[in-house]
Amino acid sequence: MIRIGLTGSIGMGKSTTARMFADLGVPGHDADATVHKLYSGRAAPLIEQAFPGTTVNGAVDRTLLSPHVLGKPDAMKRLESIVHPLVREEETAFLQKAASERRRAVLLDIPLLFETAGEGRVDVIVVVSAPADVQRARVMARPGMTADRFEAILGRQMADEEKRKRAHFVIDTGRNLEMTQRSVASLMRSLAAMN
Repeated sequence: MIRIGLTGSIGMGKSTTARMFADLGVPGHDADATVHKLYSGRAAPLIEQAFPGTTVNGAVDRTLLSPHVLGKPDAMKRLESIVHPLVREEETAFLQKAASERRRAVLLDIPLLFETAGEGRVDVIVVVSAPADVQRARVMARPGMTADRFEAILGRQMADEEKRKRAHFVIDTGRNLEMTQRSVASLMRSLAAMN
């Protein structure tokens, strides 16, 4: 089973590209979606204990949590030490299920794949990338996003240029969706030929 690691900086089109892999029959595990689920589940009491006043009705409120961790490396490390092991447990369960179903390939959507030294968890690394102006426009269109918040998030992520250098494949998401779909289909054909 080929484990495809999909990564890229904020606003580069990971979610859209992951759906394109799913459309080709490649099941995916989305680290961000898993965190979202954990924030309203088993991670919430642990985060509330570490950062009092950050949950509402038993779920983490990201707007309350953000001031505690953004731009504060030690606090961010504490949060990650709670969340990352739980995400890995979910990922392991996903991989075991996919293996039992004899899947030929799976997609692990890991936003901070390089930043968390996750290269060893995958067989192939795919980086999604778009021009900086396209990225900024996409991110700033998100509800509640501010320029300061965007810069703080970018500051935690490896530079796009460095990610592209480390990738096995780069998918340009700065053009139209059809071209991105063609790139995904071409990549899957290449992997099938290698396997």
